[in-house]
Amino acid sequence: MNFLIQKKLEEDVKMAEYLKENSYWYKELNRSSVYYKDFVKAMKDKYHLKVTDKISDAIDNMDMITTILDNLK
Repeated sequence: MNFLIQKKLEEDVKMAEYLKENSYWYKELNRSSVYYKDFVKAMKDKYHLKVTDKISDAIDNMDMITTILDNLK
């Protein structure tokens, strides 16, 4: 595995956790560093770390807050 990829994996807790849970990525990352982008994409999909996920979570939170405030009136 490329040293830079190892460094990135050690620095990010979520990546290290995902790699431990899905050990088949070791094989892919050892074969080629091209698979790193696929690994990051899969990790973001699992933990809902994409920008669209964050926006939808924020919208859901705002909807919940407005519903609570409407019920308090």
